[in-house]
Amino acid sequence: MRWLVGWSSIAASFGTVGAVGNGGEGRTVHPVGSQLLWGDPDPLWAVGDWRPDEIRVIGVATPEGAPTARLAVLGCCGATDEQLRVGLLAARGGAMRHLTAWPGSYTAVVQIGRRITVAGDLAGARPVFHTPWANGTAFATAALPLADLIEAQLDIGHLAALLACPETPEALGDGTPYVGVKRVPPGHALILREGSREITGYEAVASLAVAAPQADPVHAVEGVRDALVEAVRARLTAPRHAPEGRPPDPGPVPGMGPADRRAARGGPVAGIGADLSGGSASATLALLASGLPGLPGTLLGHGTGAGERLLAVTFNDLTTRGNEDELERARVIAANPRLHHVVVAGGEEALPYASLGAGALTDEPAPSLVLAERHRRRLSAGSADHLVGHGARQVLDAHPARLADLLMDRRRRHLLRPVAALTKAEGPTAHSLFVPLTVYRAARRLARTSYRTGLESAAGLLPDANRHAPDLATPADASLAALAWSRPGPAARWLTGEALAEVSVRLQEAAIRPASVQRPGEARARAALARGAADHRILEQAAEIRSQRLHAPFLDNQVVRAARALPESLRVQPGARAAILRRVLSGAGIHDLPPGWGTPSQATSTAVTRTGLRTALPDLMALFDAPLLADAGLVEARVVRKALRAASEGEPLPLDGLADLASTELWLRRLLARRGTCWTGTAAPRQRAVAGGVIPARRTLQP
Repeated sequence: MRWLVGWSSIAASFGTVGAVGNGGEGRTVHPVGSQLLWGDPDPLWAVGDWRPDEIRVIGVATPEGAPTARLAVLGCCGATDEQLRVGLLAARGGAMRHLTAWPGSYTAVVQIGRRITVAGDLAGARPVFHTPWANGTAFATAALPLADLIEAQLDIGHLAALLACPETPEALGDGTPYVGVKRVPPGHALILREGSREITGYEAVASLAVAAPQADPVHAVEGVRDALVEAVRARLTAPRHAPEGRPPDPGPVPGMGPADRRAARGGPVAGIGADLSGGSASATLALLASGLPGLPGTLLGHGTGAGERLLAVTFNDLTTRGNEDELERARVIAANPRLHHVVVAGGEEALPYASLGAGALTDEPAPSLVLAERHRRRLSAGSADHLVGHGARQVLDAHPARLADLLMDRRRRHLLRPVAALTKAEGPTAHSLFVPLTVYRAARRLARTSYRTGLESAAGLLPDANRHAPDLATPADASLAALAWSRPGPAARWLTGEALAEVSVRLQEAAIRPASVQRPGEARARAALARGAADHRILEQAAEIRSQRLHAPFLDNQVVRAARALPESLRVQPGARAAILRRVLSGAGIHDLPPGWGTPSQATSTAVTRTGLRTALPDLMALFDAPLLADAGLVEARVVRKALRAASEGEPLPLDGLADLASTELWLRRLLARRGTCWTGTAAPRQRAVAGGVIPARRTLQP
């Protein structure tokens, strides 16, 4: 796990580098295993196994007596040193958006005198956290170190909101699972001046009174292509790294080649690689990376390097059927001579919920915790720099609530194709005849519902979510449920009435607070993107392999901005994501794609999840025999065990909700079992976060 941490305080100097504390001058505290980027009075550290090229610090010459001006960029950034200097000069004048406009995925920190600006990203894959501390404010790109710093306890109310309404920012607010540690929203920056803090957005907010001019679809798709190509190019032009500390090759083993032996040792291959699942997102990245023209030193202007081939990794699940078409598409794509194809086979040991007892502690809970072992087995056969297609669905697809945005702009004819697709997916039933009218009414109702009314209605319905959970058996049912300002998450049906009531109070309080209200479809789409980006961040930590970096170009700022410029009429069309990516590849000179490319595989994913749930049922029953979630008052153990048993037997229950419950319980157990803190020094905290290893008592709601 890699993170950066620093603080801003009222005092001008503490006398020594990083000297700060609760007792006065000379009592030092600094993070364990850190490297200092700059010192007092407002120090900044990088913690973890950062590569040398992932940390860049730029300073500009200032006149005698002028405030210090310097910029730190941590992560994969495609900007040159000169571009960083220009961005630093722009930031001195307050233009923070320049810090987020370069290709890649990174965190930028600017110090102008005593003013510090930390810019988060648009998706939420690189968040920023802050907390009051030592007469000032500490900030970091991870919440757990700040929780250790202030010896925070668990915020049970936030965990309840995370389970009840995971895609509702109004319920989650700016909180984290730790009391006192706050999160900067995506698209915002944290500004610190001598300990005081300010959070401001750096993106323009569209007006609700006047519809924005519709962008030309051709130019919009070209913008997505250019942004995606630059995102991939930023990874390809970065220095290559060989894995460190790999165990020696044991030599020939019957039935195992060199690649198999290396994968068994758990170390990645030097160079760059990508997932290749046969789907649209990962295949697009693999093809762009293997044939991207214009790279210096490449053979005939193509390829990832002079004579270098891209390592394409395909995961083959041996426990289920139905993925033969996807594997065949991956094989056809991998016939490209610039690709080196590796197929990783996985049996029961790679199913969801496998190896629940093993795993690292992550910053926060996320559903990807139950999939960590599955992803780790695939990634162990990958490269030191590995491209993944995570985030493509949230960035490019249209949220069902965007149908209401079309009605607000009086573009009713664009509803015909998505509604017809939902009717076709429903099948030839009597119910399907009413789908078009039902969907149109729901979209019109959402378009006419104000932000405050929508949240208040959701708050009123939430306490009954565990008794009257909606049936989401068909795509039409799921789309109708999504046509709302807020809806309960899949795990809400198993929460206690007290937990749901507390989240309802959060929604009611958020409804009366002033807010910069967006269109319902745009707001719901941004919330879904933030949820997906947070899950990807936790997956990086849970499935982390030493010396390997996961790259998700679809979550880069420039790709997100380009995708937001796509007209809604293009987004809502059936198969829009595959069509957009096909045009992206066509613009990059790649035309030959296998038949069925871009076909969704959700049915296969559901079958795999159910198989993993059935296989791991004894471990899950033991996990929820005396769960910490029940001690916190969030669930009843008996109810969860009954749901797990029913889902393993094939009952149509929301599997995503059970994954949320299992991952949160796993995270709580790992958090309370940890030892030590992230800090050292004479003034370091004496206790870790959640000190004492107990679940705090829940607050009783007053009538």
